[in-house]
Amino acid sequence: MNSSSSHPGRRFMRQATLILPRTGERVKRTVTLRDPESCGLQNGDSAADEQVPLLGHRGSNQASQEGQTPEVWFRIKERTKRLYVSATSKTGQSILKCALAYLLGSLATFNPMIAGFLGQNDGKHMVATITVYFHPARSAGSMHEATLLASIAFVYATFISFTSMAVSVLFNNMGLKLVGHAIVLIVFCGGGLGFVGWLKQRLGSPLVNVACSLTSLAIITVLTKEGAVQTGTFSDDKITQVLKMVVMGIIITTAVCLILQPVSARRELRETMVSATDSLGDMLSLITRSFLTGTEEDLLQPAFLTASDRHRRVFVALFKNLTEAKWEHYVLGREHVYKNEERLAQCLERLAQNIRGLRSAAETQFHLLSQSSPAGAESAATTLHSPSVPRIASFPALVSSPTSQDYGVLAAIDEVPEESCDTKDLRQSSGDDSMNSSGFPIAHTPVDIFAKFVMHLGPSMKSLAYTLRQILDELPYGPAPEYRIAYNPNFRPSLSQAIQLYTNARKEALRLLYQGKDFNKAKPRDVEADFEEVAASCGHFSFSLQDVAEEIRVLLNILDDQKLEMEQESHSRTWKWLLFWRKYRKNHTNTSIGVSESGVSPSRISGLQSPLAERASFSEKYSPMLTYSSRLWEALRVFRRDDVKFAIKVGVGAALYALPSFIPSTQALYSHWRGEWGLLSYMLVCAMTKGDSNTTGYQRILGTCIGAIFAILAWLISQGNVYALAVLGFFVSLGCFQIIIAQGKGPMGRFIMLTYNLSALYAYSLSVKDDEDDDDEGGINPYITEIALHRVVAVISGCIWGLIITRVLWPISARRKFKNGLSLLWLQMALIWRRDPLSSLIEGESPKAYLHSGEEFALQRSVTKLDSLRKSASSEFELAGPFPESAYQRILQSTGNMLDAFHAINVVILKDINATEGEAEVLKFTATERAQLSARIGHLFQVLASSMKLEYPLNDTLPNTEHARDRLLAKIFDYRRSAFGVQETDEKDYALSYAYVLVTGQLSREILKVSKELESLFGVLREDLLKLQ
Repeated sequence: MNSSSSHPGRRFMRQATLILPRTGERVKRTVTLRDPESCGLQNGDSAADEQVPLLGHRGSNQASQEGQTPEVWFRIKERTKRLYVSATSKTGQSILKCALAYLLGSLATFNPMIAGFLGQNDGKHMVATITVYFHPARSAGSMHEATLLASIAFVYATFISFTSMAVSVLFNNMGLKLVGHAIVLIVFCGGGLGFVGWLKQRLGSPLVNVACSLTSLAIITVLTKEGAVQTGTFSDDKITQVLKMVVMGIIITTAVCLILQPVSARRELRETMVSATDSLGDMLSLITRSFLTGTEEDLLQPAFLTASDRHRRVFVALFKNLTEAKWEHYVLGREHVYKNEERLAQCLERLAQNIRGLRSAAETQFHLLSQSSPAGAESAATTLHSPSVPRIASFPALVSSPTSQDYGVLAAIDEVPEESCDTKDLRQSSGDDSMNSSGFPIAHTPVDIFAKFVMHLGPSMKSLAYTLRQILDELPYGPAPEYRIAYNPNFRPSLSQAIQLYTNARKEALRLLYQGKDFNKAKPRDVEADFEEVAASCGHFSFSLQDVAEEIRVLLNILDDQKLEMEQESHSRTWKWLLFWRKYRKNHTNTSIGVSESGVSPSRISGLQSPLAERASFSEKYSPMLTYSSRLWEALRVFRRDDVKFAIKVGVGAALYALPSFIPSTQALYSHWRGEWGLLSYMLVCAMTKGDSNTTGYQRILGTCIGAIFAILAWLISQGNVYALAVLGFFVSLGCFQIIIAQGKGPMGRFIMLTYNLSALYAYSLSVKDDEDDDDEGGINPYITEIALHRVVAVISGCIWGLIITRVLWPISARRKFKNGLSLLWLQMALIWRRDPLSSLIEGESPKAYLHSGEEFALQRSVTKLDSLRKSASSEFELAGPFPESAYQRILQSTGNMLDAFHAINVVILKDINATEGEAEVLKFTATERAQLSARIGHLFQVLASSMKLEYPLNDTLPNTEHARDRLLAKIFDYRRSAFGVQETDEKDYALSYAYVLVTGQLSREILKVSKELESLFGVLREDLLKLQ
């Protein structure tokens, strides 16, 4: 046993016990919250560094002795090794698979047998183009979904093609050929392509975009190029050729994806889940360690930043892999396995939210401790008539031992028996002789409260974090490639035992903590508020850590159910998802709480109706003219939606661009300059906002020019040789798929290949006389420069036409849409917070009156949509100046933090919807102060929304929430001091009030950040804004 005499620089903590999760045994052991492997990286790095100069010296000696040849050979070997590593990586294999699929697709042009199967047609390069858009660099589940969407696109294109041809033939036989052309142009070309544009924007999925591109390609080719619709004759030859090329491209891509190095989304999902638990375990350890040390330094170290970054990337991939794994399970008839994996992913998401809440609680504590200056401590000490003020450094958890300094971790815990930790030891460890009636030191400052809290609960908190970390390191699956469920029967009883030990230790620590506060002496209100806020922060962090442990217990239960179900139904397969009508009937009968499109329930909005609004609605009921006009206005509401406007203008632009193909005098011009590819480029460029159109238009124009240059060079080098063209096309596709997959610049890479196919592959089709009407570009001796020029002009004209349509016809500005959406979001948050969230627990109402699940989902979805609008707005060019993207990014980040605070208080409320008697007494005692604080926060949200909407500067004197929070904290302090409060309430009864106080503090800080950003944006009030018109 250690003693104070042997270790004068260290202090003792109260006794704690550690639970080993693998065996379930209790041990007394010194633990750290960082892996020994990470602690030993320093030696590993030095060893690695020791090897580097040896290789360098050896290379330099050889170069000096034998010349430059060994060095050049060494560099060649290094580059070859890097190339091999890159080619064998996941990204490299995906690029090679895509290039191989493109090579197979180009055989439809180069191979006479396949070309003969497709018939006389110079557009066989469409097969290669389809393999570019419908590439195989995806998992099997994603390919299943893509194949289904491509099949739907195929059916839709077939329907539009045959129906438009039937209408053209019908009106041609009636002698109304022009009427038939007008109907085809307006209904099938404008309406059909407009619906494709609406669907692409409505769903917003990359696979849906690919399917829309395929169906647009097929429809445009049949309606504007083949000529059967224009002549009014029913010929299925051209349509069959186009559809056979589409099906062939899909089959090639699917075969390459599923045969060569197939990627399983189920395996990717399990690998992602393992990475998710590892990152969560790292964050949990570092957050707990940082809280115990009382400094934010650990959260700013590369270890935590790396873990946080990995956490964000992993959770983005987690739900992507979950969606793709769903298709694989459904195809295999394993719906029940997917449902368990979905539960597991949702549990991991909740666990991540709890750990983010744990970090928020720790950051709140850091903020409070940073405000406790020495002057403030001395003032508090003077008020309490205390002879001295203990410093944080005098407490054991905040002093590092020599061993801990070597590893950069929290000081090791020296555990001593209860009987040896007497009053004398506590007096010596605290450095203060002032004791309360129970024999424990009295806290004089808020800093003392935190230090004494760590002294009492630090060992137990550290032990629980260590146990949770060990469990997360084992979950949820074993090593690759089997990824078996990591089930250990000792995990659940060990975790339950650790939670019980921690709960008992927390209760005792909080009891001793408040016994260390002197309730008998009067203090100023701000001092009482500071005491109670720090104590609330300590209690909130301890409860948040227990929430993390409880969620891990849920995770273990899910894994147990999944393992049991897999053992019982290892050979059972069901395809109940095919009975989709049963699911529809079930969902149709289940009624849920209504949530409007804005994300706010109608009842919440109706609660804001003023008497003036009620009188207005009364007058509308008895005014016939107003009733008819309002009904018409409501009936036409659908046409005021942005997505409907976008669909209409896409259809109008497509019909106008395709009009020359239906006019006899301009048909030759349209065909000579390949207008069908210009129309396809128009469909690909059109986007909802001007910023998106600018971005995609620039990338596609640049890609078109690069593709034309590559096509000319390839043709000049190969001189039309089929083998040389195939090899050159393969290498060109390698570079383009590097741009598409590795760099994420899909539009540019796809348009490079599109232009290359339209020029080089088309020129080869001319050279073998694959059609009889190809003399306009050289025939069997193609003019490659003229071919490339026609394609470049067609593609660029389509891009420019798309930019014109998005700006002239119902232009949608991403800037305006972003600002309006952000102000509307703040207004919704004001409506939600306008009422005290905790009032529903004491008024007998449902806790859903605060925040519905549909509302929370709509708010989070709004933030994601606003972030995409922010990125689009940065690409819009206006005379007013560039878009301040960085400032709005910070505003949006603060808004996201506010929604996290909304979620945090909602989780606390829904944890137990029935308030205990002690909780109800605390809430009733502080009802007035909470109502005032909620009203101020709601008012601040409305002020922010008005400033953003009007682009006006904020008022100099905004409502201050700090005084309202101080009054609430002082009220809680008074309740604790009263005899009634001490007798009737437990420490757990204050958890709701603690969470509310800390959440309002976080909201106030984020609102202050946003107000400062708005001041920098709209701080200068221009004179023209004050003119009365």
